[in-house]
Amino acid sequence: MSILRNLIVLFIVGAFLWHLYGDSFEQAGFIGVYEDVRDDLHEIWEHPVVSNSVDWVKQEVQYLADRLSDQQTEDIAPSSQEKPSLSPPSEQTFSIHNIVLGDDRNDVEDQVGEPKRTSRNEYGVDWVAYHESYQNFIMVSYNEQDKVNAMYTNHDLLSSSNGLTFASTRDEVLSVMPKPLKALRKGLINYQIQDNGEFNMFKLDDSYVTFFYDKHQGSKVTSILIIDEELEEQKRKYFAEPDQQLREGLEYVLFDLTNSTRVKFGLPALEWNESARETVRAHSEDMAEQSYFSHTNLQGQSPFDRLTEDAISYRIAGENLATGQPSSIFAHEGLMNSLGHRENKLRNGYESLSVGVAFDKNSQPYYTENYLAD
Repeated sequence: MSILRNLIVLFIVGAFLWHLYGDSFEQAGFIGVYEDVRDDLHEIWEHPVVSNSVDWVKQEVQYLADRLSDQQTEDIAPSSQEKPSLSPPSEQTFSIHNIVLGDDRNDVEDQVGEPKRTSRNEYGVDWVAYHESYQNFIMVSYNEQDKVNAMYTNHDLLSSSNGLTFASTRDEVLSVMPKPLKALRKGLINYQIQDNGEFNMFKLDDSYVTFFYDKHQGSKVTSILIIDEELEEQKRKYFAEPDQQLREGLEYVLFDLTNSTRVKFGLPALEWNESARETVRAHSEDMAEQSYFSHTNLQGQSPFDRLTEDAISYRIAGENLATGQPSSIFAHEGLMNSLGHRENKLRNGYESLSVGVAFDKNSQPYYTENYLAD
């Protein structure tokens, strides 16, 4: 029976090939069939869907090799950090690195040292980043009198008078805090706040407090953003008015947030990749101008095609995209709660990162991250 079955299969295959190449065989023999098959295979290989799939398979094979040789990111223990001694604040509910809203810049820098970077943010002021090789990472902004009017951290530097810490879960936050806001008013418009389990925003102590949660680690607190009420309410639109300073600011903040997260998970920080900056900016611009959101552009090019076209060398590469978020903080936290994007951010094999931002006609930012290793 097995011989008969094999003969039937051979007959069917032969009939199919004769249907495809019978004319070529009659006209030019085996040479003609060979040339037709070669041309057909070349055409299939060059098809965008096939070439993109081959690129993807190559990346995944390299990724699996990295996963076998390195510890999986989900099992990486946070690095031991020498954090400062923290005390609960006496006059406000929350402090970060023992800093509260209204503190003087000189007092802040006496505690945390000199700034590592200054980046324009969506409020029209600067995020000033302080850290020690991305450990004990915080960002602070100041008003014209050099008083703290906003703070952010994704490291375990939170103190509170109500017992909340980075070990707290979302349920514990909701049980202690007032009711979370359901909308944020900007000008004449109320913007609905998503209830997707990734964050909650509260109004407290003349400030807006946002807790972000890590859905892949029991919905524990992963970062906190505190914005002075006056600063938040002077921002009249959901998306800030774009300019070159804001574009660069969003790019560098997203880069710093990625590195501070990697260090928190015991991974090395990435180098800034300037050579790929125009590549990622161009893709963000293309998406913003053409109103689409995809790793593959309208010409059928994959991220790998775009890097190759711009003569960017790499051994492995990965891309994250985000849009719809008003800031790099919200974009980063959203990407960390998306498993595939999270794996890019926490992948051990990458060496550098480039970030490109562009804005559409409604001032909505589009974010493109390219992760690379030579």
